[in-house]
Amino acid sequence: MASQMADAELERTIAKINVSTNNAELTAEGEVLKFDGFIKVYREDVDDEDTDGEEHKEGMLPPLKVGQKLSFKEMKAIERFTRPLPRYTEASLVKKLEELGIGRPSTYAPTISTILKRGYVEKRDKEGVQRAYSVFVLSNDKIQKRKETENTGAEKSKLFPTDLGLVVTDFLKQYFDDIMDYGFTARIEEEFDEVAQGKMRWNKMLDEFYNPFKKDVEKTIETAERAKGEKELGIDPQSGKPVIARMGRYGPMVQIGSADEEEKPRFARLKRNQSIETITLDEALDLFKLPLTLGEYEGQEVSVNVGRFGPYVKFGEQFISIPKGEEPLDLDIDRAIQLIEEKKKVDAPIAQYEGQPVTKGKGRFGPFLKWGDLYINVPRAYNFENLSQNDIDELISKKLDKEANRYIQQWPEEKISIENGRWGAFVRFGKKMLKLGRKENGEKFTAEELKDIPLDDVKKMIEGQVPGAFTKKVAAKKAPAKKAAPKKKTAAKKGK
Repeated sequence: MASQMADAELERTIAKINVSTNNAELTAEGEVLKFDGFIKVYREDVDDEDTDGEEHKEGMLPPLKVGQKLSFKEMKAIERFTRPLPRYTEASLVKKLEELGIGRPSTYAPTISTILKRGYVEKRDKEGVQRAYSVFVLSNDKIQKRKETENTGAEKSKLFPTDLGLVVTDFLKQYFDDIMDYGFTARIEEEFDEVAQGKMRWNKMLDEFYNPFKKDVEKTIETAERAKGEKELGIDPQSGKPVIARMGRYGPMVQIGSADEEEKPRFARLKRNQSIETITLDEALDLFKLPLTLGEYEGQEVSVNVGRFGPYVKFGEQFISIPKGEEPLDLDIDRAIQLIEEKKKVDAPIAQYEGQPVTKGKGRFGPFLKWGDLYINVPRAYNFENLSQNDIDELISKKLDKEANRYIQQWPEEKISIENGRWGAFVRFGKKMLKLGRKENGEKFTAEELKDIPLDDVKKMIEGQVPGAFTKKVAAKKAPAKKAAPKKKTAAKKGK
């Protein structure tokens, strides 16, 4: 309906108001609505979250005339806080990219999904915050003070930068400031269009971009240190060592002490709702309460801790993951026992195969069966919740047949094996997949020869690709650090 209505008429006004009791002058700035037009039914500039629209009403002035006498009613002194710009949603981020000339409609969705997948931003709902402020009202020659509250409202499905995203952005701005410039990205997009239209040669355009970029990359590899996003929070009162929040190999963390000291630093992972930017010293020190012993159950110790894959309950030698949303420091012994019992039910055998129990579970790569030391992935064609004995027998037998054809020779104690791969036989050394060497005459080994090849020959193949693979390394004790003596200045040699 608004699109079919007439335009509104607004007049930008600055009103100067004289005070009769002294020479002071008040100023009011705002807009005077001359004609409502489409505003009668629609206000495009009002954010959906600002349902009350009070901020926009404040910008409007009533109709005023030069020389008009204004009567004094009341005076308010209000303390307000600047409201930060709202976080981007997926829709508002696309709109901003369009304004900056970055990307194309076909690249917007992949861009957003990529930054979410890599953990640079996360999508979450932010709860509303209630703010309090003081209001001073002058009325009938009396000043009264009263407290008022304001609810900011919840923000739904907003994109929030993670610690990883902030560290990566700072690193790129430091070493690739030209690439991070919005104007550069928009210009590249325009050049792509010119290439598509035949107005620019593609190889010239790529050379102008790639050659400087390659130099920046090489320089950064040589000179740049690993980005950590370190922030010193304070001093640990017990040890007197610095407490630092930074990015670690497995995510944001805090540490007590530094790596250059004789004593190894202590580390703790941040909680899901904590950030390097906002964590305080007290919150960081609380993280070092882990591992925390809760008590005993069935004669075994029960404790909680945080590991590489998140928080967990340790029951004897068993590790039970704590569900998302629960913090290990908030768990008591009763909740821990409940998780242990639930894990027992999940791990209970569902069938037997050749006299050994078969259990099932869900891992990083989907549902699986476990039989002895063998893990068997369960395809979607099977009903994982209701596997029959025939299904289990079929899955395990297929896996055994596959494993039988996988290994040509195997030396488990040495963690070495010769295996059949997709593109031929190869050598597996630990977690490394290495090429299979050739015979002295340069010919490839036959399948029969690989079955009888001695271990020493296989080790020589490994040594050729991983030098020092079988050389035992003896860790040398670190000597206490000595202060380097000041270097003496030597006279420069004169040129001939």
